[in-house]
Amino acid sequence: MKKNNIKILGLFAMIALILSCEKELDLAPLDQVSDASFWKSASDFEKAANAFYFSLRSAANGTYDQNSDITVGHSRNGTSAGQLLLDDGPGWGGAYGSIRAATRITENYELAEAIQSETKRYAAEARFFRAQTYHNLVRTFGGVPLIRTVLTLDSEELDAPRASREEVVAYILEDIDWAIANLPLESELASNEKGRVTQGAALALKSRMFLYEGTWAKYHATGADANSYFTHSINASQALIDSGEYEIYMGGSTDAAYRHLFIEEGEGSKESILARRYNEEREIFHNTSRWVSTNHNSPTKMLADMYVCTDGLPISISPLFQGYDTMASEFQNRDPRMSQTMIIPGSVVLNLGDDISIPNIGGSSGSTRSGYLPYKFFSDNEESQLGRCYYDYMVIRYAEVLLNHAEALYEKNGSISDSELDLTINQLRDRVGLTHLTNGLATGNALNMLWQIRNERTVELAYEGFRYDDLRRWKESENFLPVNLLGVKYDGTDFPVDGNGFIIADDEGSRSWDQKLYLYPIPVEQIKLNPNLTQNPGW
Repeated sequence: MKKNNIKILGLFAMIALILSCEKELDLAPLDQVSDASFWKSASDFEKAANAFYFSLRSAANGTYDQNSDITVGHSRNGTSAGQLLLDDGPGWGGAYGSIRAATRITENYELAEAIQSETKRYAAEARFFRAQTYHNLVRTFGGVPLIRTVLTLDSEELDAPRASREEVVAYILEDIDWAIANLPLESELASNEKGRVTQGAALALKSRMFLYEGTWAKYHATGADANSYFTHSINASQALIDSGEYEIYMGGSTDAAYRHLFIEEGEGSKESILARRYNEEREIFHNTSRWVSTNHNSPTKMLADMYVCTDGLPISISPLFQGYDTMASEFQNRDPRMSQTMIIPGSVVLNLGDDISIPNIGGSSGSTRSGYLPYKFFSDNEESQLGRCYYDYMVIRYAEVLLNHAEALYEKNGSISDSELDLTINQLRDRVGLTHLTNGLATGNALNMLWQIRNERTVELAYEGFRYDDLRRWKESENFLPVNLLGVKYDGTDFPVDGNGFIIADDEGSRSWDQKLYLYPIPVEQIKLNPNLTQNPGW
């Protein structure tokens, strides 16, 4: 009897061990948070959404616009020079990781019905960032695989072909419209929520994305309805303007307001729609002022020549232009944004007590290859000059929305009224006390209004990373990139100069543009993993 009891007890022990093992196999991984134990509160959704903010553009590297024609670094930029190779193209693993994270939030939001009123805004943030990520993919590669659900290792979508550009853009529209409808206004944010995505940010992003798609469709002749895209952009920017939530930062004097907007004085202004935020208490800082002071990213003659004279006329026809005979003469009687973006030689600008207003021309660290000295983003604060900048970097600002609005109106209608110019571009000119752009000024001086709008965009947004993509969407890269990148007029330098005496900062002889460069190559490793992916033309 005792032996039988022992056998029975042993059998029960074995069954218990088996059941125990099966139970362990069903447990979630111990090294990560599982869906079964997460998504229980609004706090869980907020924490998940917080991760997206690390993807916001940072001020710290100081190289924005080096891939274009308006700035030049200490060495050649391969993208600007048209030297991109198949293996040099960007990957997209990080982008699809972000899309997966956003989709995970939206799917769990749908499941957590009991707390949707508390979590809707975080699902909207996720859709904002998913829309932005797909936009970045589309403007880089064109059509890409469109992934709508959280995939597993067995999902058929892992071998999905590329969706058409139009299909991806339609999905972007769904996401951004849902975000607009469910995000709070800027004025509704609590003080500890400042920096989170708002309805205004979503409207501004829609304005940006659909201006891009409209001009891409128009100038690259894709067959998509460009005017419908322009309408989406116009309606979004108009809604943001009508909201009254944002305004152009004036910041006191016209000779400092524009520069102050980007440093300590302008931080937290109503022009800022979405910013990468830094914090002194938590020692979260960047080193932009140091990058500026070492001429890591110097302006070119192309940018310098774009600033109109104070009469609103280009230097090519304005009687106010003083020429290039001295380094300072070309700054006279010009759009004040010029001297707030680059330093006037001979003026006093102190960096850690030293005057940096006289250019040291060369190609090494601390020198300027073009002879022009950058100024925008440079702080007067000594701690910032030492490399510890705590001022925020604006990822989206109201001025861009006004520029988007003006351009989309003109592209759709073929004209723009003076009242529409006053609503948009002339607000930016008022900040610096510059003569208004009007139809009378344009027609009376045989100026192309579209190019005046584009010119305004370039000088206002200089150093903010728009120029390369603007040239691509306008299909103007072949006209602006394979040329000499010039600098100041200067005699006696060891640097090569052109026939008119302007420094050649980068020689057109080794700069080129191929039509295939309008789209980057699909990552080679992705084509190896997915046989259904096709490569972009020319690659």
